[in-house]
Amino acid sequence: MSIAADRSKFAFEKTERALLKLSSEQDAESVHGFRTASRRLQTLVEQLLPDRDRNQKKLLKMLDRIRQRAGKVRDLDVQLAALRSLKVPQQPRRKTQLMHGLIELRAKHEKKLRKLLSKDAIREIRKRLKRAARQVRPENSRDALSVARSILSEVVRPAGPVSEDLLHRYRIVVKRARYAAEFAPKSAGATQLITELKRLQDAVGNWHDWLTLTQSAAKRLGDVNQSSLVAALHNVTGGKFRHAVAALSASPTIQNTAKPVSVVPESPSSSPSRKVNSKSPTQMERMESAA
Repeated sequence: MSIAADRSKFAFEKTERALLKLSSEQDAESVHGFRTASRRLQTLVEQLLPDRDRNQKKLLKMLDRIRQRAGKVRDLDVQLAALRSLKVPQQPRRKTQLMHGLIELRAKHEKKLRKLLSKDAIREIRKRLKRAARQVRPENSRDALSVARSILSEVVRPAGPVSEDLLHRYRIVVKRARYAAEFAPKSAGATQLITELKRLQDAVGNWHDWLTLTQSAAKRLGDVNQSSLVAALHNVTGGKFRHAVAALSASPTIQNTAKPVSVVPESPSSSPSRKVNSKSPTQMERMESAA
């Protein structure tokens, strides 16, 4: 079974609509919508179609440039949402200070994003989207569910407890696998796999949002010994980490594609006695650019 023809066509149309919406306004919904639509399209072209021509390669390159810039805005949107939802009495002024700092940083990244969304760039991308859509032959594509499971098997899990780096890798491959599975024709198996991957993506993504916020707070306010707000964020992030690892343990698909997950009581950076790493390691930065 290959991919559903209507879904492949819709991927190009949705990306075009999301691009136009993003070009007119860069609010949280528009930014997230474009990133999701363009990432789904990338999965279709790179993972499910047999070959990529020159137009498709150029199209993906142009979309990727905008998506990476939009990703910086999106990261701040999720940090702000998480911070607003944090109901703790610790250091209310520090929380306000952090909030204002993140808002200012978002405005700077939004300005840079707008510069990429010129009329000429939008016009060229739309032209390439239409051309690429006409060239797709769904009957020649790879099996979407097989590709999704193959993507999940890319993670090589060493023996021992789950680390933050490993959870980051799962965050990326689970997202890609879900997008691939969503191109499959409707079936009970496809629905079950997509539902499972979405649940897992939400759990791991939620942890990552809070981890990013904790790192931003530590960079601006100091480590857990210097800020009770950072300590509170540490505790929340540790709980999100444990929940994400438990979700991996409960996932039948993950268990069938890798060794059993070993649950650890706390994330590597969730102990109050340890400093928050305000700068991500090089490997993590590489993964972030691919997410």
